[in-house]
Amino acid sequence: MGAAMKENTNERRRQVIDDIVMQHVTGIETLGTAIRRLRLEVTGFDQETFAAMCKMSTKALYQIEKDKANPTVSTLEAILRKFGLRLGLTMAATTLYTPPLGQQKPVSKAPVRGANPKRKSPGQLNRVASLRAT
Repeated sequence: MGAAMKENTNERRRQVIDDIVMQHVTGIETLGTAIRRLRLEVTGFDQETFAAMCKMSTKALYQIEKDKANPTVSTLEAILRKFGLRLGLTMAATTLYTPPLGQQKPVSKAPVRGANPKRKSPGQLNRVASLRAT
């Protein structure tokens, strides 16, 4: 494999990793789905092979990828280290998705349900009550 081809492969890999990280940071993907995408799109390994690389069982990896596990920090670090990543803190996203500026929906000017509803007059209430009583 030529140097240019290897550089292109590494650059592409970095772009895929950056995309997965961004999807996770913005709240579009869970940690489990991000790990699954890293495994599939960056390494191309099946669960059994990747689990062995991370010194864990296939079942444990499956549960992490499905967000059904409660892995330790060291387990997550062992997985992420394979991709040059580390576990860290980020600011919580206020919204999970913000459409591009041109595609935002206009805010409705109709009153929110329950905001200042029209009250029924006592005569209307008595009429409803008398209809039910008969």
